Amino acid sequence: MPPYDCMLLFKPNVKKEALIGLVSRIGKHVCKRNGVVTEVKSFGTIQLGYGVKKRDGRFYQGQMMQVSMMATPEINKELHYLNKEDKLLRWLLVKQRDTKIGLEFMGDEGRFEPNRFSVINKDDGEDSDTDGDDDEYEVNEEENKVN
Repeated sequence: MPPYDCMLLFKPNVKKEALIGLVSRIGKHVCKRNGVVTEVKSFGTIQLGYGVKKRDGRFYQGQMMQVSMMATPEINKELHYLNKEDKLLRWLLVKQRDTKIGLEFMGDEGRFEPNRFSVINKDDGEDSDTDGDDDEYEVNEEENKVN
């Protein structure tokens, strides 16, 4: 079963008990389909970049939660009942990929070999502009005076 992240954006006035109730319903739904909820994170109240329009107004803030799970690929179709949930502003299901961060992408072989990294030339303080075309950039102040 592939891992998924379900991002939930709740209305800002929803009580904490209602948030937990909806997240537990999602967890029960996943468990009924032989899935596993691995982590639940709350990001608190966040400012939105634009107002999300719903029937009861436009919202510029929301409460963000993330539910990480391992579930069958059909979970996307099965979670469409969240569209009718009046506590939610938006929801998004994202399939996690095998991503490696930092030096992990290089693997163990040759991990710290200097030839794997680019060489940076240090500036020795000399002017690298040696073509001598400085004259074309000089400005004659007498030509620029306005009478």
